[in-house]
Amino acid sequence: MSSFVITGIQQIGIGVSDVLRAFEEYKKLLGFDVRVFDEAAEANLMLPYTGGKPHFRRAIFALNMNGGGGLEIWQYTSRTPQAPVFTPQLGDLGIYIAKIKAFDLGKTLEIIRNQHLKTSEITKHPAGFQHFYFQDIFGNYFEVMQSNDFFEKNNYPNGGICGAVIGVSNIEQSVLFYQNVLGFDKVLYQSESKTFDDFQFFGKDKTFKRALLTWSKKETAGFAQLFGNPFIELIEWTNGIPRKIFENRFWGDLGFIHLCFDVRNMHALKEHCLKNNHPFTVDSGEKFSMGEAAGHFAYIEDPDKTLIEFVEAKKVPILKKLNWYWKFSPNQIHKPVPKWMLKALKLNRVK
Repeated sequence: MSSFVITGIQQIGIGVSDVLRAFEEYKKLLGFDVRVFDEAAEANLMLPYTGGKPHFRRAIFALNMNGGGGLEIWQYTSRTPQAPVFTPQLGDLGIYIAKIKAFDLGKTLEIIRNQHLKTSEITKHPAGFQHFYFQDIFGNYFEVMQSNDFFEKNNYPNGGICGAVIGVSNIEQSVLFYQNVLGFDKVLYQSESKTFDDFQFFGKDKTFKRALLTWSKKETAGFAQLFGNPFIELIEWTNGIPRKIFENRFWGDLGFIHLCFDVRNMHALKEHCLKNNHPFTVDSGEKFSMGEAAGHFAYIEDPDKTLIEFVEAKKVPILKKLNWYWKFSPNQIHKPVPKWMLKALKLNRVK
């Protein structure tokens, strides 16, 4: 096989200081109540980003079954996870905002405000859709955007992760990276440097270049019908000097640690990334397991060293009590996971 498929955003990683508290918070607030795995183990493959030493951690992967990617909630257990020594702001380099989709924006805002969290008003994004921002109890920022792209519409007025807002130092260079390497070929919005009304939530008088990208294709392979279409929003702060959000810190420390894409045929993707001058910096090989799940993961860096993860799932737990798993065939990279099988993931829902 020489081709590869990126099926969608599988998850965004969040470094936390209390993994169980964070899982309960995101379950209650945003409906991430399907626990795909919960594992405590040594992270010994991320040495380039953990000071050259392995560390122990606990990770929970949670989904919202309305559709979208999940949250990989990640806590160091062999060291105290570190916060940045400065307060990151919009325009700093790295993942600053996680995007979540909602089919009832007003109801989602009401639920969040009932938890006394800091929120913006609902405003219009320059690309034309309605959205709002909020800050969770851990200090992380989320954008909730109006969408009709859902797998189901049950229990909660919102779905899961559909993208990220990423601070970059050169937007033209970064647009090319996300287009050429990750296939974000459709530009929904792009601007020269200016102020934006919807960004006033993050502070006054800052100017940005801004671009919102997605895919022109409608992917169907693997888990694509669950994940839905992804969005990458790039921002370049033009009247300030950005700092790297993870400056002098480890991957896994507090905040958004990576954006992860679900893929088929990792070997062909590795060749593609190398050809585009963004080689794998971490490669787990074929026999990596995480809890009851198994597969192959790898990392690359965007032009500002923001971490992009790829995961090729080999085995996914559907119902562990019955020893029921979905196993992927390496010869059928375009085959979708049946919808009834995806729906069965909700058997792992935590009340």
